[in-house]
Amino acid sequence: MSRPGSLALVLHTHMPYVEGHGTWPFGEEWLWEAIATSYLPLLDVLDAAPGRVTLSVTPVLADQLEAEGALARCETFLREIRPESHRRDIASEADARVVAALEASAEQYAQACDRVGGILDRLMAHATWTSAATHPVLPLIATSNGVRLQLASGIAAHRARRPGAWSGGLWLPECAHAPWLDPLLEEAGVGLVCLELTDVCGEGAPEHLTPLRASAGPLLVPVDRAVIDLVWGRDGYPSSGAYRDSHRMTEHRHRPWAVDGAPYDEARACSRARADASDFVARVKDRVSSGGLCVCALDTELLGHWWHEGVIWLESVLEQAEAAGLPIVPLETAVHDTDPEPAPPLPVTTWGEPRDLSTWSGPAARGVAWRLRRAELEVSREIDPSERALRELLATQASDWAFLLTHKLAGEYPLERVNGHLAGLAAALAEPCEPAARNLAPHLVAAAFIGP
Repeated sequence: MSRPGSLALVLHTHMPYVEGHGTWPFGEEWLWEAIATSYLPLLDVLDAAPGRVTLSVTPVLADQLEAEGALARCETFLREIRPESHRRDIASEADARVVAALEASAEQYAQACDRVGGILDRLMAHATWTSAATHPVLPLIATSNGVRLQLASGIAAHRARRPGAWSGGLWLPECAHAPWLDPLLEEAGVGLVCLELTDVCGEGAPEHLTPLRASAGPLLVPVDRAVIDLVWGRDGYPSSGAYRDSHRMTEHRHRPWAVDGAPYDEARACSRARADASDFVARVKDRVSSGGLCVCALDTELLGHWWHEGVIWLESVLEQAEAAGLPIVPLETAVHDTDPEPAPPLPVTTWGEPRDLSTWSGPAARGVAWRLRRAELEVSREIDPSERALRELLATQASDWAFLLTHKLAGEYPLERVNGHLAGLAAALAEPCEPAARNLAPHLVAAAFIGP
């Protein structure tokens, strides 16, 4: 059991491979928005408190930030598109308070434009964890070599971008775990992963505060849903009336209103964020008062983008936890103070709703999982598949496409992306062609797929 009061804040940083694949309403503008509203504000907090937050950066996000011309296009978006879209909304708005909120929003984008350069290096300076190459649901991959390709390519990318800094922490995409993956994770050098056991142990159970040791594979660290849902739940902190409403938008997709319908007031919202941080620290301290390691894992993009004040909340949590005597420690450090329990027999789990694979393989996903498995088996029959074929296969395996289909978040765009990559894969299998699929997986480890 860990020392009493330990909290690990884990931020999983990921965007689907949208660079160069469409603009508005679906495409690379998703990435530009995440840079401006989430990553840059968050980096200011991480730079001021290095080593306290566990940050994972997916290789596929880093691929996009590294792509030639990508950040230049982001700067153009922030310098030209966003000022004009704000100007048009302001011109049509009669309420002076809404105008003031729009002007403040425009200023945030203007400030972001001057800070885009070097963002990948800044993120990687804090990224101690990596992930599989293109964020696939690993239990849905058809073959062991398919898993090896994803793991080896993702880990190689992280090591190339941050030499000597990886200590074995790997974020399982969608927290998707199956016991048969454990030996493959161990083989790849993975020493630590998170998993979701809410439906196994029950929400709030003490078992969520103790890492597990399986007979093979990495240390399995449960995330604590009871604490995560203080932020992520339907009635979590971001639902408070003072916060910026992330769903109600102007004609040009800006957000000048609060959740309670009033024009957005930044001072009111920041005060609420600090109060919610105080509540969070008190609840976590109580949660681990008898010992244990509480792991609060969140998607990075929630902070700043979907919850505008989330970065302020995080900054306040870091400050108030120290004052309250609640240690916040990197996860890879925290586990050294634990005595893992033997892992019981575990089912396949994810942090989807429900906690199984249905988000990515159920009827609403429109058969994508089976098409991808079929494609993987076709590639596995090749004696020496080309790098282009392997890159297209990796691109199709991203968990994002099925997730977007299931939740009806992006129209036909995700299905178009799957179809496009499968067509590229078929072309690559038919005859030799260009080896690169833009900048996807530049650190591809093809041998992992061809091996035994």
